[in-house]
Amino acid sequence: MTLPVACACLLGPWTADRAAATDGPSFDCNKVEAGSIESLVCADSALSSLDRQLAQVYAEASKKAVNEHPPVLKAEQRGWIKGRDDCWKSDDKRACVATEYRRRIAELQARYRLVPSTGPFTFVCDAPAGGEVVVTHFRTDPLTLVAERGDSVSLMYVQPSGSGARYQGRNESFWEHQGVATITWGYGAPEMRCALKR
Repeated sequence: MTLPVACACLLGPWTADRAAATDGPSFDCNKVEAGSIESLVCADSALSSLDRQLAQVYAEASKKAVNEHPPVLKAEQRGWIKGRDDCWKSDDKRACVATEYRRRIAELQARYRLVPSTGPFTFVCDAPAGGEVVVTHFRTDPLTLVAERGDSVSLMYVQPSGSGARYQGRNESFWEHQGVATITWGYGAPEMRCALKR
């Protein structure tokens, strides 16, 4: 696995000229290994388009992350590339890669406020955990929200739901219906019932 060619967003700035000149991804397909996930991206115009979109979003996020201490964006991008490349283990490699790209694009757009948002909304939660959870929704694809509780922040992605809005993060979940939310915060944590603060 060769990380340096996996995404041009780690090598340098994305340019509109490069995207206009090719239907390929943002990285050089002549330098990828045959049978690799990168070669799959090179051979698929839709995946190549997602790669170019990610490179552009990453460039926009980099401008906003310039004062981050410690600088985490580049390290997280390398970690994301490793995760994307793990799609070779999937039964449907193409669907896995497409999902990874969409989720990463949405994550960067939400975290760095690159798309329109709604909120923030404050939910007041009951005992025993109590406290407040502040939620901001982002118009990404898939839809996302950023929830904040004390010093903790969780990015969550929309999930199918019969009613209301349901989102799932790494160890957090948020399900809101008519101003009342059921929230879990942390692995194995009990559900909290929270009401929208008017």
